Amino acid sequence: MENTEGISHTGFHAGSFSVRDETRVAAKAARRRVRIMSATLHQPLPHHEPVAAPAARLALKTEGTSRGLLDGAWWPRSRDLLSELPALTDVLDPLWGRITRIAVNPKYWPVIPHEIPVGGHVVKVGWFTPEIDPHKLLLLSYGTGRWDLLVIPPETGAESAARLMAAASDYDGSPLTASALIAADETRRAVSAADRPLEPDEAGKYEGGPSSEAVPAQTGRVSRLIIGM
Repeated sequence: MENTEGISHTGFHAGSFSVRDETRVAAKAARRRVRIMSATLHQPLPHHEPVAAPAARLALKTEGTSRGLLDGAWWPRSRDLLSELPALTDVLDPLWGRITRIAVNPKYWPVIPHEIPVGGHVVKVGWFTPEIDPHKLLLLSYGTGRWDLLVIPPETGAESAARLMAAASDYDGSPLTASALIAADETRRAVSAADRPLEPDEAGKYEGGPSSEAVPAQTGRVSRLIIGM
């Protein structure tokens, strides 16, 4: 009887050890599957370098030139002030002092936000009509001064933009308002188109969009700073 109990007792313990071993093996396997799944599900996302915004396209009068009605010309790529203004202030802040306010005529700006974050600060935006020319951007730098830029329509071709930039930043200062400059260039283009048809190579040139060679740095008595062309 004692022997039988001993055998049963031994067999019970032997079986218990076997169950524990199997449980440990199963637990390790489960943990391993969890680790594998975690590694699969939580792989680090690929790193993408930030894409730099295009530089602002500007022609500005240099110091010492007479002001006239305009201080230069700006050729934005769209009518979205939120996306266009930061590139503009990146250029103007070091030259003119921090731009704190701008004002536009709402005629050609579909959305005019009250404030626009730019380069670590905020520019307040106002709109006025009819006080401000529809083709002009007024900029203010607190305690420094005011500047007026001709706004060249984004859809303008490279050759017309070059003429408008030259006129707005002329050494003696253009006697025309921003809208008068735009109207004069439109008339000039209409007359040119009526006088002669475009040659095939010229047509291709205009369809190609902006050119980096569109604006000369200096022509005659013109003195200007060309940026982003």
